[in-house]
Amino acid sequence: MKIFDQITMCLQNLSRRKVRTTLTTMGVVVGTCAIVVMISLGVGMQESLEAMLAQMGDLTKIEIYNYSGGRGDSGNEIPNLDDSVIEQIAAYDHVEVVTPIVQADWGKIKIRCGDYEYNDSIYGVYPEALEKLGYELSEGKFPTGKEKEIAVLFGENAPYSFNDTKNPDVWFSPYDNEDPPVDIFNDTFTISVGREDEEDKSGKDPEKHDMVITGRLVGDWNKGYETVYGAFLPIDKLYELYKEYDSYNGISSSSSSAFNPRKINYDHVYVKVTDMDYVDEVETKIKDLGYDTYSMETMRKPLQEQVRNTMLLLGGLGGISLFVAAMGITNTMVMSIYERTREIGIMKVLGCVIGDIRTIFLMEAGLIGFGGGVIGVILSFIISAVLNVLGGGGGSIGGMMGGGYYDGSGAATQLSVIPPWLVALALVFSTLIGLISGFSPANRAVKISALEAIKHE
Repeated sequence: MKIFDQITMCLQNLSRRKVRTTLTTMGVVVGTCAIVVMISLGVGMQESLEAMLAQMGDLTKIEIYNYSGGRGDSGNEIPNLDDSVIEQIAAYDHVEVVTPIVQADWGKIKIRCGDYEYNDSIYGVYPEALEKLGYELSEGKFPTGKEKEIAVLFGENAPYSFNDTKNPDVWFSPYDNEDPPVDIFNDTFTISVGREDEEDKSGKDPEKHDMVITGRLVGDWNKGYETVYGAFLPIDKLYELYKEYDSYNGISSSSSSAFNPRKINYDHVYVKVTDMDYVDEVETKIKDLGYDTYSMETMRKPLQEQVRNTMLLLGGLGGISLFVAAMGITNTMVMSIYERTREIGIMKVLGCVIGDIRTIFLMEAGLIGFGGGVIGVILSFIISAVLNVLGGGGGSIGGMMGGGYYDGSGAATQLSVIPPWLVALALVFSTLIGLISGFSPANRAVKISALEAIKHE
């Protein structure tokens, strides 16, 4: 029997009992719709969770803290967190970039523009890491570390952190609709070291080095204070200035007096991972070295586990409906066999291959499952759209289900989200339910004796 004949016979048999076929299909529709909608709520909760965590910080960034005095939690000595260890961490799979971030000691480094002096935090980093850390520019460009002058990148509001040395009580604010006291791209800036004793004015002033401001960042409190009010310069330049500070102030015992990046024990390091799914793996490797770490994974992991359990619960509730639908398909196919016993016997007498008879019944069951799945998915999109309208943006429904969270752009996350994989899964699952439900009746059909079947009224 040709496949076209099997399909034709299958459709004729289903249309012969329209009411029963429709009611059986509706069971699959309800079951599929219940599963898709329930899981879509779980997916919406997960996206809302990730949007909320993203507002709290970078989900792919790991911070390494080295404040334990060289000993881990077990008391074992841990290696200095120097450039050699940073290179080791950078070689881990899924690590995009690693950089130490060293906040300059207050007063050791001075940035000036005429009578104005910068009075906020200065950080030393690997300049090539800034863009990869997710920092964004509002203007200018990122430093490369190859500039002739000392290159500095300012945070968004850093230009307001300059104070007039002749009138130190005057402060400038970006929130008062006033211009900053300096123009970072047109004014001339210098950088120098400070005095250990600010009251001691004896001796010559420290050398002023030429400085270029390459750009200004978009301020993002979630990525750190430094993006708003900080100033970045290459870490090797920072330690060269430290060395100059020691020399200028007659300090010989400082650990920075003989700068060697492979001997510095950094206190704070940023690690950027390619994807948040690998954060836990990389963080575990770093902890195995003995260092303390922090990432959003410490919050994301238990919350994600909670969401996953909720999705399983919701999917299970929907699965009950589909299980009931499966019993309906089985009942429909069994009744169909009883009604078509004589027809089955005639096909056998005419020499129809037993496999073709089984295929016809399986095809009918599979078509009920697939057709119900398609209608169920379409209905799920309609219900999902209604839920998003009623529950989006923190409405009563959104509040109960944990959805409707507003992201940084002010847009509300969706309460119900139906990704393509869920549509494919629903169609495959509903079709399989139909085939599995029809398997036993199909086998029963092929086992009927041809002579007994012909005699059947």
